[in-house]
Amino acid sequence: MKKNQLDKFYMKTIEERIEALIELNKADHRSVADFKADLILPEEISDHMIENVVGTYQLPLGLALHFLIDGQDYLIPMATEEPSVVAAASFAAKTIRLAGGFTTEAKSRVMIGQVALKDIDDKEVAIEEIIKNQDQIISIANSAHPSIVKRGGGAQKIDLRWIDKDDEYGTPPFLVIHLHVDTQEAMGANMINTMAEAIKPYLEQLTGARAVMGILSNYATECLATARCQIPVNILERRGLSGEEVRDRIIEANQFALADPYRATTNNKGIMNGISAVVLATGNDTRAIEAGAHAYAARSGQYRSLTKWTKAENGDLLGELTMPLPVGTVGGSITIHPGAKFAHHILGSPHAKQLESIIVSVGLAQNFAATRALVTDGIQKGHMALQAKSLAINAGAKGEEIQKVARRLRKEKHMNLNTAKQILAELRH
Repeated sequence: MKKNQLDKFYMKTIEERIEALIELNKADHRSVADFKADLILPEEISDHMIENVVGTYQLPLGLALHFLIDGQDYLIPMATEEPSVVAAASFAAKTIRLAGGFTTEAKSRVMIGQVALKDIDDKEVAIEEIIKNQDQIISIANSAHPSIVKRGGGAQKIDLRWIDKDDEYGTPPFLVIHLHVDTQEAMGANMINTMAEAIKPYLEQLTGARAVMGILSNYATECLATARCQIPVNILERRGLSGEEVRDRIIEANQFALADPYRATTNNKGIMNGISAVVLATGNDTRAIEAGAHAYAARSGQYRSLTKWTKAENGDLLGELTMPLPVGTVGGSITIHPGAKFAHHILGSPHAKQLESIIVSVGLAQNFAATRALVTDGIQKGHMALQAKSLAINAGAKGEEIQKVARRLRKEKHMNLNTAKQILAELRH
């Protein structure tokens, strides 16, 4: 990727950044014009997206730079309100780029629909009947949504899970049918719900049991994405610390997050800072991704870090992140929201597996940046520096004053609102 347009990108005006995107062929005048024309979501769209609309609520849309993923360059749109997230992702990507970038895997794109049965007279007979008739079950599911079958997807198989009663929580036994569905480029929630509800009556007929519900699961264990990186220690050197020391501290910090759920919760929140920002920017469901990620973090029976940092045989730092990422590139708000359409355009209109690879790489980058900061300079140094502009605005700075106040504020011993107000008063007088 040409670097001159991205040099000191953070110092450019918004118009200069847009022009840089056009020069890099990441956007064109038409896509930018369409995006800007609808920057405030039109009422005729917003009023049909959710209920009881009274207006719209905007977030900043920034670009994470320097990402090299599976040998391809990306500028990654991120929608977030939190300072430091975009900067941290960009810093980490720049470092990891020097080591060859990210490599990813996103093998399967299968979502799960569930039908839960209860009041089962004979467990073994019910299971036998379902297994014997699984082809018919799959046929009924596909008949409920034939268009996905025409596109090469659809219901593929079923799995069965028996859940014993739990006297402590007062829950009865359940026989749960998992319907595995290839949703192609869509996330597929509505598709799966339609299929799950379609097979309910037949399952009741086969088993004599009662179906509690038919619904998708956001715990998408058949739609996992993995990002990896390998960083030589010479790239990790920090003021006063050798690369080996930084590597070992990152590994120790990760071990802490694997062992302690209190630390793991904050560690994974940091990962989701990046993940959710890209998911939101691309018009996908942030709540679904976050719920699945946190469930996956607890799959061992204890809540743990989603990332794993270890030492390679040659001494390099190895990073890995695996998590469920059932995102789509069509359907829902993706094809109607101007911001989502612009984000996909910036990314080069990736297919769903590529989008998974992009998002999981951002999560790994975010974790590297945060962990490295924690074990070297401390998290507050960089974080508070990036809070300077927010403090300047809160103090009442306008226009060019914001940058001037922020610049001076970063040099002060006490970077707080009172200091920002004092600096602003001095500037104005």
